[in-house]
Amino acid sequence: MKLSARSLVTPLAALLMSATALTGCAQAGGSSGKGSGAGLAATAKKDIAMQLVSSAENSTLDWKAQYRYIEDIGDGRGYTGGIIGFCSGTGDMLRVVERYAKSRPGNALERFLPALREVRGSDAHTGLGGPFTRAWAEAAGDARFREAQDAERDASYFDPAVRRAKQDGLGTLGQFVYYDAYVMHGEADADGSTGFRTIRDRALDDARSPADGGDETAYLDAFLDARVAAIREEPSHSDTSRVETAQRVFLRNGNLSLDPPLIWKVYGDRYEIKRS
Repeated sequence: MKLSARSLVTPLAALLMSATALTGCAQAGGSSGKGSGAGLAATAKKDIAMQLVSSAENSTLDWKAQYRYIEDIGDGRGYTGGIIGFCSGTGDMLRVVERYAKSRPGNALERFLPALREVRGSDAHTGLGGPFTRAWAEAAGDARFREAQDAERDASYFDPAVRRAKQDGLGTLGQFVYYDAYVMHGEADADGSTGFRTIRDRALDDARSPADGGDETAYLDAFLDARVAAIREEPSHSDTSRVETAQRVFLRNGNLSLDPPLIWKVYGDRYEIKRS
């Protein structure tokens, strides 16, 4: 399960701007995110979600270039790689390679499956190293490998997050807020980290979800507060800009449908998705 990514342990590029200082986000004035059809699962909105995550995880909007990415970022979870930062130490990198082996038997990564099973739960590289990282990067040229990453992202992170958000009565922005929390924190608590379920429980202690008759904006504000607290509790995390100068900005501009144009900052870097 993914708990971290490379940008989470890099130094801040600049002092964080106040969320209220950013402008340009659409729908100022409290548009409802509910009743928006497919929500975050719509093709265009899912691409926006991936760009937003990539800005935080890889400091770029070009998320499709990240299938080949792999390195040890020194966060205690072994190798981090791929489109959302699958980790050798947490098991989701193993699941990607298992998926790939099923769709492309005999591929160059398949021989590393025993080693990936051995290092799960640690930061070890035993049986992996350069041969593994080179094979991972080269496999990115194979559509089957890219599909394996997409499938693991959807099964372990995107689909559960969107499903839970819809059950809580949240629109597209809320669905993304849940998804990004899944990507960074995982679903459940782990050693030294606070998972999505605990973050959600803390938010519900402070505000009712829309499904329970609460106000969507107030609930999302409480969830983001709980998310910030969780980030600050974790030794490998400290920067909260992916919340405070990104998601909180969209919320304060009333953009519950996550409609472009979107302007945000992460680690001091400015990003923009323009209206089509």
